[in-house]
Amino acid sequence: MSTDAIVLLKEDHKEIRKLFRAFKATGPDAHATRANLTDKILEALTVHTYIENEVMYPRVSELVPDLRAEILESFEEHHVADVLCQELALMSPENERYDAKTFVLIEAVTRHIEEEEGDWFPKVRAALGRKELQDIGAQLLEARARAPHRPEQPGVIKKAADAVFG
Repeated sequence: MSTDAIVLLKEDHKEIRKLFRAFKATGPDAHATRANLTDKILEALTVHTYIENEVMYPRVSELVPDLRAEILESFEEHHVADVLCQELALMSPENERYDAKTFVLIEAVTRHIEEEEGDWFPKVRAALGRKELQDIGAQLLEARARAPHRPEQPGVIKKAADAVFG
C-alpha cells in the first residue's frame, strides 16, 4: 500500500463518492437504508476532514506557502461540511429536511473533492518530492488511527485553521 499522501486522500475520495452514489440511488422512502448510508458518510467525512485538517493542510502550508489561499478555502469548505454533518447526526431520516441537507452536503463535498483533485493536488505534487509526500502520508495514517468517527463539536476546524494561520 502506498503511503503517498495524495494517493491516500484520493482513495478516501473514491470511497466517499461511492457512498454518495449509493445514497442517491435509494428512494426517498428508504429511511433505514438512507440512515445507514448517512452514518457511513458522516464517519468517512469526519475521519477524512480530520486527517486533512490536522496533517495535510498544516504541512502543505508550511512547505508550499504559495498555496495558503487554497488551504484557507479548504478549511472553510470543511467547516461547512462539518456543520452539515453535525446537523445530520442529530436528525431523523424521517425529518423533511434530512434528504435536502444530505444532498447539499453531497454537492458541497463533491465540488471540494473536484477542486482538490483537479487543481490543488497537482500543485502539491509539483511542489513536493516523493519522500515528502510519503512522510505526510505516514502522518495521515497515524492521524487516521486517532481520528474521531462522529462529527466533531463546533469550532474544531476553526481551531485547526487558527493553528496554521494564527
